[in-house]
Amino acid sequence: MTASSAALASTSSAPPRVAALSRPAAIDIRPLPGPLGAEVIGLDLDQALSAEDFARIHRAHLDHHVLVFRDQRITPQQQVDFSRRFGPLQIHVLRNFQLAGHPEVLIISNIKEDGQPIGLGDAGHFWHSDLSYVERPSLGSMLHAQELPSEGGDTLFANQHLAWDTLPDALKKTVSNLRAEHHYLARYEELRARNPWRPKLTQAQIDEVKPVVHPVVRTHPENGRKALFVSEHFTTRIVDLPEDESRELLAQLFAHTTQDALVYRHRWQPHDMVFWDNRAVTHLAAGTSDHLRRKLYRTTIEGSQPF
Repeated sequence: MTASSAALASTSSAPPRVAALSRPAAIDIRPLPGPLGAEVIGLDLDQALSAEDFARIHRAHLDHHVLVFRDQRITPQQQVDFSRRFGPLQIHVLRNFQLAGHPEVLIISNIKEDGQPIGLGDAGHFWHSDLSYVERPSLGSMLHAQELPSEGGDTLFANQHLAWDTLPDALKKTVSNLRAEHHYLARYEELRARNPWRPKLTQAQIDEVKPVVHPVVRTHPENGRKALFVSEHFTTRIVDLPEDESRELLAQLFAHTTQDALVYRHRWQPHDMVFWDNRAVTHLAAGTSDHLRRKLYRTTIEGSQPF
């Protein structure tokens, strides 16, 4: 074999360079400045996700409590499929704001078409943890940006592990074994008074969201850390305390759990999808001007009974 033919054989047997270039980019998880949150770079949920990469995302979610997946150009079904990898999905009681063909997707929007709202426009008006008012509250929620306003529309998240860690010792001792009632209807009529588009509930819907009782301090079932589990939206009273004592104690806890030192403010970018842990954080919508259009799709993953 001549030198030139040997070189040709060597070249022809080498793997094509394009194969190396076609491999998925590595996922980079970058902690955000502040008390919680991480950005996930290089993830494309339009492509198949390996078990190894899913495990990394799961671990990051437990470590950082809020994950921001950038530039996710995915369909509602892909959002549903990815959400289901974490557990069964929960269907919101306001079924008139389901995405057509996708009952697992709740439309969060201030947009009106033909004089009617296409989604829940005042979601997140008060600090809360999603579905704390059911027996098995949410593990987490994913919110995918579809249409964003030119200003406003931020979402705030408060770290409830840190809320517990920084609670004064005397208050820790007071609340450590207490239980609280959560009720979807706690501030529903107040919200309806603010927003005439929020629908009146049927009796069947009211029956679906009867009050439940959960511990004031819950233990995270996966990371083992304690977190405060009360919110101004859904927590109505401390069980077995006189009304005045309950009201005063809850006011102290609400103020403590939402202080600035515990909060990450998410400023949305196009195609962001944010995944937060409802067992570890509460959240609040900062609000959007009525004349600016905002639309996002939410999926909610079922959790376990708090303990």
